[in-house]
Amino acid sequence: MKLSERIGKVPPYIFVQISRKIAAKKAEGIEVISFGIGDPDIPTPSNILDALHEASLDPPNHRYPESEGLPEFRQSVADWYKRRFGVTLDPETEVLSLIGAKEGIGHAAFCFIDPGDIALVPDPGYPVYGIGTLFAGGSSYIMPLTEDNNWLPDFEAIPRTVADKATVMWLNYPNNPTGAIADKQFFDRAVKFAKDYNIAVMHDACYTEVAYDGYQPPSFLEVDGAKDVGLEFHSLSKSYNMTGWRIGMVAGNQEMISALLTIKSNLDSGVAQAVQHMAIEGLRQTDESIEARNSVYQSRRDRIIPVLRDMGMRVIPPKASLYIWAGIPDGYTSAEFAEKVLDDTDVLMIPGGSYGEAGEGYVRLSVTLSDSLIDTALERLAGWQG
Repeated sequence: MKLSERIGKVPPYIFVQISRKIAAKKAEGIEVISFGIGDPDIPTPSNILDALHEASLDPPNHRYPESEGLPEFRQSVADWYKRRFGVTLDPETEVLSLIGAKEGIGHAAFCFIDPGDIALVPDPGYPVYGIGTLFAGGSSYIMPLTEDNNWLPDFEAIPRTVADKATVMWLNYPNNPTGAIADKQFFDRAVKFAKDYNIAVMHDACYTEVAYDGYQPPSFLEVDGAKDVGLEFHSLSKSYNMTGWRIGMVAGNQEMISALLTIKSNLDSGVAQAVQHMAIEGLRQTDESIEARNSVYQSRRDRIIPVLRDMGMRVIPPKASLYIWAGIPDGYTSAEFAEKVLDDTDVLMIPGGSYGEAGEGYVRLSVTLSDSLIDTALERLAGWQG
């Protein structure tokens, strides 16, 4: 049996050693508490589940959906963008349903990248940006994100020879894994850079509805010219505690939306229509319900950070996202530090190097654990000195 060359090019899972330790601890009956995956522990709101139940009883929803999504779903996305960001969208041509944002992000590479093309990819960053580029036959040029530049890419540092060959640039704010935020001035610079070099901007905005301290993240599509050059990917997963239902959306440039629909209609059959009705109900959620959910995450953030600082870690409280990005003490790589903490406390943090070379020296913690598990984890971590 012959496997494709692209399978052999997929980077190895660098977390293998720690995964083996977790498995060994579990085999011994030890409970490992993981601050790993950003999967909301708060249940999907009951009114959204009620909408699923009602829609599931309607026979038309038992049949194949369309790849572009129900007209009612696309209209609800357009209504939400107008209400939330002041952005006007044509639901017929500028909105598309996704089987979760990850699916759309992965498929987007095939719309804009031919073999030999370059994608501008943030590091540290969500691995799918680079993996999608690899699968499409392109190569990634790394845009380093560092504390010194507030975890924003420096467009002026990108060589002109690279920019001339680049066809796609990935951005993600609020950011995973760093929790960094971007303002409209930054998005203005991104639009200008994209127009100067004829680059498609792909903005992953999946965390705009998870924010703290009164902060409201903007949309890339709010800035002048954004729809000329880009798309914005969004998800119901983090916004409305719907990770398991797999529905998201992409909005923006009409020609780019059409290209992605061409890819999707040939590779998938769209999102189950009953799930789309869940999303329609979700997009009607009030600001008060979102703020109540975020207050839970903010409380967790504020309990975790002092303990990390007592462990000798450098932490700036994030204004958005589900993550705490913490600088580790000197003398360790991020993987060594995570492994040492796991050995000593049975608590797992994700090494920053898992998200790219620029993530070395940091660990990521998610706030999506139950309060009781967080209490236990913080008790274990209290007083740890390495």
